[in-house]
Amino acid sequence: MATIFTKIIHNELPSYKVYEDDRIIAILALDQVNLGHTLIIPKIEVNHWIDVPSEDFLAVQKASQKIGQAIHLATNCKRVCTMTVGFEVPHYHLHLIPAWNMAELSFARAQKRSENEMKEILEKIKGFLEL
Repeated sequence: MATIFTKIIHNELPSYKVYEDDRIIAILALDQVNLGHTLIIPKIEVNHWIDVPSEDFLAVQKASQKIGQAIHLATNCKRVCTMTVGFEVPHYHLHLIPAWNMAELSFARAQKRSENEMKEILEKIKGFLEL
């Protein structure tokens, strides 16, 4: 059964697309821990990160540096933190979360943002993105 991420990859569901290439897609998380919270997802549907083929795993990591730099510039955060959790969707994905301190890294803080906020941060991140 296709995950929500596979449906987004196949354009069956809408998303706020930050970046896409032949191996990965990067989208804004629907529930933002902090504004700019982005998910990098390999297009291959694999549940656990340790099982992702090396080429796809490395594509996620390579993109995370470039996208992380863009998030850093767009949000002026102290750090862009990464997390691989894997309980909410059985399709490996890397969270990039702009943060100013450790306390901000709780998923309990995640909330939906307005359409305007999402579009505004998306354009800011894309404006700094040079992949």
